Amino acid sequence: MVKIFLTENGATREVEQPCKDCWIRMTNPTEEELSWIEKMYQLESDDIRAALDEEESSRVEVEDTYTMVLVDVPTVEERNGKSRYVTIPLAVILAKDAIITVCLEESSVMNIFTGRRAVGFSTHMKTRFLLQILFQNAQLYMRNLRSINKQSEEIEKDLQAATENAALIDMMELGKSLLYFMTSLRSLQAVLTKVLKTESIKKYEDDEELLEDVMVENRQALEMAEIYNGILNGMMDAYASIISNNMNVVMKFLAVATIVLSIPNIVFGAYGMNLAVEGMPLARLPHAFYIIIALSVVLSIIVLFYFNHKKMY
Repeated sequence: MVKIFLTENGATREVEQPCKDCWIRMTNPTEEELSWIEKMYQLESDDIRAALDEEESSRVEVEDTYTMVLVDVPTVEERNGKSRYVTIPLAVILAKDAIITVCLEESSVMNIFTGRRAVGFSTHMKTRFLLQILFQNAQLYMRNLRSINKQSEEIEKDLQAATENAALIDMMELGKSLLYFMTSLRSLQAVLTKVLKTESIKKYEDDEELLEDVMVENRQALEMAEIYNGILNGMMDAYASIISNNMNVVMKFLAVATIVLSIPNIVFGAYGMNLAVEGMPLARLPHAFYIIIALSVVLSIIVLFYFNHKKMY
């Protein structure tokens, strides 16, 4: 899908055809749409298609007629009925007469510029637009990191009573999301440094101030991700220990119950053998049956009190 926007008289509106100083937004474009824009702005085929490969790494490519900045943006996908955080590539191409963005799916990083919430946004100011995209991207990382932290706190509430693996799997998924975020944020930090040094990306005084804000936001997001990752790893270790301890308590209880219940079985088994009456203790007493049962219960209670005294269950 291709949408084209142009800022005129302070307002951004959608237009039908590409024009000077427009923004071409490509979301999961078809091959025909890619070829059309590629020929119109003399773009390298690999560059315009880079954002369609989920394995592409963040980088800056400087060509004769354009400069491409490729970064990872956070997104949420549904997996097994639950929301998971991942990253996908976003390409921002600064061409001579237009700025082009390419992404596999709709992103809230870009949606803000199509509404009325973007302050100081204009399709004419390509460098400013690029930095605004990077700033919104860093803020989106921070919002998602806060959401991950809230989810981990919800899982933490169930730690003490947990004996199953469901919560552990959820924590592992959050750990994977944090790992994706940290990798992407480190790459983004290198991209920002490259943008600062790239002469083909013209920077004015206000742009340099915005770039500094972007670098600060990105650094804060990276530090936040590292802190949350350390906390989550500690929680996972504690969680695994708690599950193991809970299982040990259950197994110890079952072992004690097995020993206590085996005492009556031993007594009843002995008296159930085909032996001469003369050789069986208590065999000639009129209430021998009840005496043997009572003896078995007493022995079981004695053993149970012993284990309780030793705090073995």
